[in-house]
Amino acid sequence: MQQDNGQQEDDEEQEEIVDTPVDGEDDEFSDEPPAPSADIGGMIGQAMAATPMSDVEALRAENMSMRDALTNATGIINEMDTQPMPPIVGDGFVVPAHVVSDFVRIGRQLQRDGLCHATVGSVSTLSLDEPNLVHITKEGSPLGQLDERHITSGRLGEMAPHGAGSAWKVHTILLAVTSLEHNGSAACAHLPAPYTTAMSLEQDLFVLRPSDLAGKQRFESVVIVDSDDVSEDDFLRQLSEGLQQSKCKAIVVRGGGVYAVGANFNEAWDNAAAIEHSMKISFLTRLADIE
Repeated sequence: MQQDNGQQEDDEEQEEIVDTPVDGEDDEFSDEPPAPSADIGGMIGQAMAATPMSDVEALRAENMSMRDALTNATGIINEMDTQPMPPIVGDGFVVPAHVVSDFVRIGRQLQRDGLCHATVGSVSTLSLDEPNLVHITKEGSPLGQLDERHITSGRLGEMAPHGAGSAWKVHTILLAVTSLEHNGSAACAHLPAPYTTAMSLEQDLFVLRPSDLAGKQRFESVVIVDSDDVSEDDFLRQLSEGLQQSKCKAIVVRGGGVYAVGANFNEAWDNAAAIEHSMKISFLTRLADIE
């Protein structure tokens, strides 16, 4: 009996030891929120580690797939802009395929930039293969949808080729003036650029002067020529003189759009886009009544 009583006392002591709370156990069941950890980097690392590697690889593969798709789309767009075109065989000359493709490319670029619309506008260039040979878009050609059927060719100083229309004389005069500045190379674009055309309608304005920094660096001024109440010869003379006064980059016909020139199509487009951007800024400045 004494042994049983001793064992019972030992069991009661063990139960008392088990029931005794351990230091810090109250904190574990405390209602107060735990203090935030200062190791933010460690938390991010744990979160990254918790993401299965298969998911990371899947996201990486999806990203690469999307990137490849965009690259392929860009390639397709470039191919559309530089699609091969057949050469044009004329009377004693050939317009090379790459020249025809250049017409197609620049026409689409001009339309994308909003410098022309529908069938309004024309572009021309001096041939680098045949002396005094001019290639020009036919009257009424859609610059954004050109192909070999929209291009005609003729010689400087001769009658307009079939389909060239009234634009022939203006283009040939401006190409001749431009070629003197670029060692025989020249290109011209006649474009109904909306802001430039709108600004030219002010009757007391005879030159366009850019107010933005980029425009000032390129153009000191661009001459405006009137086509009304003047003979054709006087009009052509004013165009050639005005182009020279405008540093052989562009000239504007009042209400009739801008003629931009350069050594090639890219330079002509660049000059046209630059003056149009400057005139947009000038127009918006006036609209906002900014001095």
